[in-house]
Amino acid sequence: MRFLIIFFLLVSNSFASEVSDIKNLVINKELKKYDGLTFLDAEKKQLNLNDYHGNLILLNFWATWCAPCKEEMPSLDLLQAHENLNNLKIFPINVGQDNNEKSLNFFEDLKIKNLKLYFDSPVTLAKKFGLRGIPTSILFNKEGLEFARIFGSIDFEDKKFIEWLSGFN
Repeated sequence: MRFLIIFFLLVSNSFASEVSDIKNLVINKELKKYDGLTFLDAEKKQLNLNDYHGNLILLNFWATWCAPCKEEMPSLDLLQAHENLNNLKIFPINVGQDNNEKSLNFFEDLKIKNLKLYFDSPVTLAKKFGLRGIPTSILFNKEGLEFARIFGSIDFEDKKFIEWLSGFN
């Protein structure tokens, strides 16, 4: 029994140090539940996050005028197509008041192929989540509970990040 406890502590501590090496990643001490999380697709159709339970969800808040958003978007696009993360749904949500055409041009300029455009709804998720800046990414488990946030840009193709995220898939 003592061996199991020591083994568990060693494994969890090494996992925690690996995760702490991931730039800008903050893991929630407690899971957070939200009700009525909605956003819009490119056709202005309202989507509800509850419809995606059973999937690992990443909401990425961005804008066309945001230089760090532009920097990270190609790696976010590749993350959506990653072979080990087939249960991951990524919703890049434009919060910059940009129109559809400007947002499409942004995606085309960056050669984004695996992501679709989404927009913050009039109720604004940015306010609900208390965003203080962009880019910000929020991660939800398969039960729809927030378990982590990424403040600022990261390389979504970072090997440590993908290994960590694969543990939730």
